[in-house]
Amino acid sequence: MWEYFLDWHGNMVDSLTSLEVNLPNSIFRLFISMLLGMIIGAERKRKGQTAGIRTFSLISMGACLAMLLSIYVPQEYMGLKNGDPGRIAAQVITGIGFLGGGAMIQMRGTVKGLTTAAGIWITAIIGMAVGIGMYVISFTATFLVLVTLIAFEQYSKRKKIGQDSKVINLTIDGILTNIDDYQRVLKENGIHLSTFYVEYNYEKQQTELNFVILVHTYTDVLPVLRLISEVCPTRKLTLSNQIDI
Repeated sequence: MWEYFLDWHGNMVDSLTSLEVNLPNSIFRLFISMLLGMIIGAERKRKGQTAGIRTFSLISMGACLAMLLSIYVPQEYMGLKNGDPGRIAAQVITGIGFLGGGAMIQMRGTVKGLTTAAGIWITAIIGMAVGIGMYVISFTATFLVLVTLIAFEQYSKRKKIGQDSKVINLTIDGILTNIDDYQRVLKENGIHLSTFYVEYNYEKQQTELNFVILVHTYTDVLPVLRLISEVCPTRKLTLSNQIDI
């Protein structure tokens, strides 16, 4: 009985690790690719991205299946034992670029979704690696993706790495001819003023100011907004990530 189990176990391992495509290793590889895609997709969903667990799982499985087909078709119909892994699978890298491009949003010169697009691309590559039987490399790549997305994010928060461009829009009473007090408040709070725009409304005797500022990515700007609102009588104050003037 024990010898039968050992033989069965050995045959199963050989089947799962074989370069030839067969039913057991095809099902196993699709399952592994789905699992790894789910792991990466869960992290993207945690960040509130539209592309989440289902999207990344399908991408990974699709790339894995393309690799399996790329091996299976020449293996069965052309007599090539190891198939031709580069024939069909090569189109995945090109095709996935269109999907990654759809994850990016361009708004007034700022591009959002680059990290998700890169995640889609590498998830497809991981799926291809699973499809060809590179299990250890696939798990290692998934682990490194998570390190990049999670650990480096926490490090960036602690060290306040990176800067964002934001716009503070103010509507104040009176015709303002000097912004020195606003510059002082921003400077005292470590905020760099890139440029500013002014619009005078002489009919209502109001001034509209737009300050384009650079702040550390994880800086809380709300306390600074309160200080800014106290410089002059303020009717309206807004903070945005895009220049909308």
